[in-house]
Amino acid sequence: QVQLLQSEGESVQAGGGLRLSCEATGRPSSLDAMGWFRLAPGKEREFVAAITWNGVSEYANSMKGRFTISKDSARSMVYLNIDNLKPEDTAVYYCAVGRTISDLIDERADYWGQGTQVTVSS
Repeated sequence: QVQLLQSEGESVQAGGGLRLSCEATGRPSSLDAMGWFRLAPGKEREFVAAITWNGVSEYANSMKGRFTISKDSARSMVYLNIDNLKPEDTAVYYCAVGRTISDLIDERADYWGQGTQVTVSS
């Protein structure tokens, strides 16, 4: 049974940074990619970034620059660092695991985390 356990929610000031974490347990090797999505109030869920366990990463065009995805394979952890936070980054962030980065971009994830609320105040 695959389980994704995300870090707790955070409230931060605009301009600051934070790191979200997601631990994947029970993941078979066939599920090679992990990624992050976000769901902002009044908007549809959007892809943020994804990474394979051998380190290949991809970002949504709008997320390039302030968002960094990384992993710790030994600990089955995936992280999302967000720099220079803006109020429009306020959203619930979800980690997900899938077979390929392309599957994640197409939102064909096999498993989803519980979500982490990020609130950015101006």
